[in-house]
Amino acid sequence: MSNYSKQTNWAQFIPLVTVFFFWGFVAASNDILIPVFKEAFNLSQTQSMLVQICFYVAYTVGSLIYMAVSKSLKQDLINKIGYKNGLIVGLLISASGTLLFYPAANMHSFPLMISGLFIVGLGFSLQQIVANPLAIEVGPAETGSQRLTMAGGINNLGTTIGPLIVSFAIFGSATAASGDISVESVKIPYLILGAAFVLVAIMLKFSSLPAITPTNVEEVADTKPGDHRTSAIQFPQLILGMIAIFVYVGVEVSTASNLPAYMEKDLGFATKDVAPYISLYWASMMIGRWTGAVDAFDFNAGIKKILRFLAPYLAFGVFLLVNAIAKHNLEPFYVYGLIIIAMIVCDVMSKGNPARMLLIFSSAGILALLIGMFTTGMISVYAFTSVGLFCSTLWPCIFALAINGLGKYTNQGSGLLIMMIMGGGIVSLLQGYVADLTSIHASYIVGVLCFAYLAFYAIRVSGILKSQGVDLDKISKGSGH
Repeated sequence: MSNYSKQTNWAQFIPLVTVFFFWGFVAASNDILIPVFKEAFNLSQTQSMLVQICFYVAYTVGSLIYMAVSKSLKQDLINKIGYKNGLIVGLLISASGTLLFYPAANMHSFPLMISGLFIVGLGFSLQQIVANPLAIEVGPAETGSQRLTMAGGINNLGTTIGPLIVSFAIFGSATAASGDISVESVKIPYLILGAAFVLVAIMLKFSSLPAITPTNVEEVADTKPGDHRTSAIQFPQLILGMIAIFVYVGVEVSTASNLPAYMEKDLGFATKDVAPYISLYWASMMIGRWTGAVDAFDFNAGIKKILRFLAPYLAFGVFLLVNAIAKHNLEPFYVYGLIIIAMIVCDVMSKGNPARMLLIFSSAGILALLIGMFTTGMISVYAFTSVGLFCSTLWPCIFALAINGLGKYTNQGSGLLIMMIMGGGIVSLLQGYVADLTSIHASYIVGVLCFAYLAFYAIRVSGILKSQGVDLDKISKGSGH
């Protein structure tokens, strides 16, 4: 990665993170759509996971289309149309997908509903290919991972708000006594969302975002191993990282996607009462990412140590405030403040090394899932929602490790990584299938296996990058830990 800027370009970074917000808003809202569609269309748990399959597999299809077009042009598509235009086109594609919700609701058509989500995901895939490497590149290379974590924190502001807004839009018009869920109540919020996509596209048109970044044109460093490579897929850190992204997005999404069914079937929650806990899960992602983003700011070491403890509780306060506005009972959530301490300890132990952070947080994720599987009641709910805390920093860790040293192949590598977001749908479907065979409680073993691979990748990639002359501890020192 090239260090072409001594400070983060906030004029470019701030409009960029707007798209991160929408990714989170829609992704988390899917968790509310799943139980709604399951009841309205009389689906099994496995069939209800088609919501996630269509949304997340769209990332793979979008990435394949991107690579096919680039190959036909004999030039990287983003380098040709520009980063700014790439984001705008992606937003307009997603906006067109939201339009399908209107006829789908009127026709009571589940296939048309998930087709709309698929098109929204296609647009998101192009946005992801552009935005992730760009978030790393609009400032110093040493704090690129932290900037991506900060962008993820904005993403999770969307995931925290999304379930509550969509739940209110759906259940606000439903008759509480009858428990009947109207699919037609879904169409208006998604049409409003489409209008928001268009407005953001207009805003980006007048922003100062660059056309391309130096990463797209630079050669791999002359003195490092890998100069002879002619493709991104020849870098082992990327190949193993693609699998890591697949299982990471898989465990992140499937844990939340199956939580409503667990709470309804095993714990007796009403569908409309699950939304605050889905919001807590995604807020946990925000809590962890706000903590990890502290190092992206130019503060001295003492202030950063203080912020590392304040940032997670500030994010937790946002969750409480949003739920207070929604008039939800906050008493069940106060105890969660103690669980956040475990995440802070993991963050301190990582010392900024992305591979070490990946290992520690993956191990903590395994422990959280096992506690959830071997307990019942609210203890299990808190354990499953805490998985969000330990997933929070994994995306930037994996992404930064996987594209480290790719040089001019960074865009290609980014596209391949984005393609693997399909794990969110496939792992969710797999867990839904295991749940139908056994129980939802036992199905979380799928997530344990996902975290186990992530722990393996953390150990393996350290050796790979060291052989290429990359010292992850030196990088971490540069980021202020």
